[in-house]
Amino acid sequence: MSAAPKKNGVEELRAALADSRSAFVAIAVFSFFVNMLVLTGSIYSLQVYDRVLTSRSEPTLVVLTLLLIALYAIMGVLDHMRGRIGARIGARFAAKLEMRVFRIVTDRTMLASQGINTNTAMRDLDSIQRGLASPAAFAAFDVPWTPVFVAIIFIFHPLMGVIGVVGGLILIALTWLNQNGTKENQEKAMNTARLSEEWTGTLQREADTVRALGMRNSTAVRWQRFRQDMLHANIEYSDQNGFYSITSKTFRIFLQSAILGAGAWLAIQGHISSGAMLASSIIIGRALSPIESVIGQWALIQRGWQGWTNLADVLNKVPAEAPRTTLPKPRAILDVQNISVVPPGERMPTLRNLSFELRPGQALGVIGQSGSGKSTLARVLTGVWPIQAGKVRLDGAAIDQYNVDDLANYVGYLPQDVALFEGTIAENIARLSLDIDSEKVVSAAQKAAAHDLVVKLGQGYDTKLPAQGQRLSGGQKQRIGLARALYGDPVLLVLDEPNANLDAEGSAALNIAIRNAKKEGRSVVIMAHRPAAIEECDLILILEGGNRVAFGPRDEVLKQHLKNYQSITPGNQSGGQPTGQPQLPPGPRPPAPNGAGGQPGQPGPAGPGPTGPSAPAPGGAPPTPPRPAPAPPNGARPALPGILGTGLIAGVGSIKPKPAAPPADGEASMPPQGSAMEDAEHKPANGDDAASGNATDATAKDGEQK
Repeated sequence: MSAAPKKNGVEELRAALADSRSAFVAIAVFSFFVNMLVLTGSIYSLQVYDRVLTSRSEPTLVVLTLLLIALYAIMGVLDHMRGRIGARIGARFAAKLEMRVFRIVTDRTMLASQGINTNTAMRDLDSIQRGLASPAAFAAFDVPWTPVFVAIIFIFHPLMGVIGVVGGLILIALTWLNQNGTKENQEKAMNTARLSEEWTGTLQREADTVRALGMRNSTAVRWQRFRQDMLHANIEYSDQNGFYSITSKTFRIFLQSAILGAGAWLAIQGHISSGAMLASSIIIGRALSPIESVIGQWALIQRGWQGWTNLADVLNKVPAEAPRTTLPKPRAILDVQNISVVPPGERMPTLRNLSFELRPGQALGVIGQSGSGKSTLARVLTGVWPIQAGKVRLDGAAIDQYNVDDLANYVGYLPQDVALFEGTIAENIARLSLDIDSEKVVSAAQKAAAHDLVVKLGQGYDTKLPAQGQRLSGGQKQRIGLARALYGDPVLLVLDEPNANLDAEGSAALNIAIRNAKKEGRSVVIMAHRPAAIEECDLILILEGGNRVAFGPRDEVLKQHLKNYQSITPGNQSGGQPTGQPQLPPGPRPPAPNGAGGQPGQPGPAGPGPTGPSAPAPGGAPPTPPRPAPAPPNGARPALPGILGTGLIAGVGSIKPKPAAPPADGEASMPPQGSAMEDAEHKPANGDDAASGNATDATAKDGEQK
């Protein structure tokens, strides 16, 4: 299939106007009759002065008056009709391009990385639409009649025609001065108005934060500065434009009087009649009226022209999306190949040569310091941000080969800041679809463990939400956002800080949802700061400064990069504390005595035994007594060294080590020395935590076991 020839921005705008070609023809026809009927007043004056007053015929005056009323009524109807047609031309033009412009505006983040500013694209379209529907557009059809009216005045007498031509040239000069003299001030007024509107919108959205932090005075001062700048710019522009507008209006009225005075002098000389004198004054007013209208509506015309120029430039830089072959639903195979990413508006990459692969049924936890590139990776996987180098493939196909809407159906995304839109909860879960499938909505909520949360609300799934979802807490919005990510059966889930606002119940529900997604063969990528978020992860990716520090199975990566990995035991899940043992590097350990939590002949965790603070070191070296760990207050877990500042500190013991593979036939069921499961296997027989951080308590427990 051959691609359609590419149109530049101006051609695209002209093509949109060309759809209203018949409407423009109708306006031109109506304008012809309207401008002809404008002569009604002049002809009426001519007949009254030259015929009625001289003949003193009342019937003639009555007939002329009735004819005048009928012709003016027709002119009013025609003028009204062309106004209605003009409004529809503007509406049709906007409807033709609004979806194209809307898609550009929604892609502004990606386009900003290419240096394309789309912030005013929708305003530019509205400016063109208002200009097409305004009386200023009709001036384009009325101005060509100005020479015709001046020619009629020449017929009456050349002197009055010359006065009319000179007056018209002066008005044209005023129009040119208005254009060049007010352009800079108008642009300044438009920019300051846009900044003021944006600042006002930000304050309205964050009103609670402003009030809670006591920022009302400081924000009010800044807001007032924006408003004052806008008002000053508008006043400067209004003063200049008003000067030219009033000058042109005053000059037109003066010109009518000048024509009337010249006509009176010519009538005294006997060159023209008194009727021609009055008719010339009326005609010159109508001849120069379109020029005066252009000057009066210049602000609207200038905004429309600037909008046309800006929009044509944007459309030229952002061509329409070419039709793509629809690919089948992919498998949950994610392959990231040496990608480098530069965020929009930045120069330095936040991801460099990053590669990893994820198979169906696997969950990947991405951890790293703030600013290490986790959220950037999330936006890249969803196709929101462009890639400067490398490829992201889903089931072998690069993500840019998929249609944008199709890719959104295959990739479920939970952003760090969950935004809910005005509408019902069901509509938000269904991604504002016009054809909501209730079964899919409920199924998605159940998979996200959010069904019970939703049905407890006043109207359940039909609960109305205002803009930004202010009625819900952060945790509720996050769980509904997870349901929205699961809507439509995506094959890949990208969750950016999914438990940032969740309580214990919400975190448990999140883990259940991740576990079920893995069972259904989906791939899950989780950007995490809190250890509970990676409990269901099979793989860990550590980022630092946009570079991959480590990637592999979760327990192996944590073991290599967490000093206290040996203290991560299943017992910590129930509130147990780390043992306070000395942290040993991976490798063989001295055997633990019987009763210290190990089996005879098996290596046990290094720590205080029943007869001394530590087991003897190999080679007869004197043992080094461990430094006892302070007991945490009120049962809180002690702080543990984190992984590159990711927040994997308190509560890290909630991460369950992966169970060891069952031994082959004939092999002893012996865990490898220094393995992640060592501490789990050496739990006390009575089920109490082996980690108390107190040697006396450990000795007492050992005595009870004996």
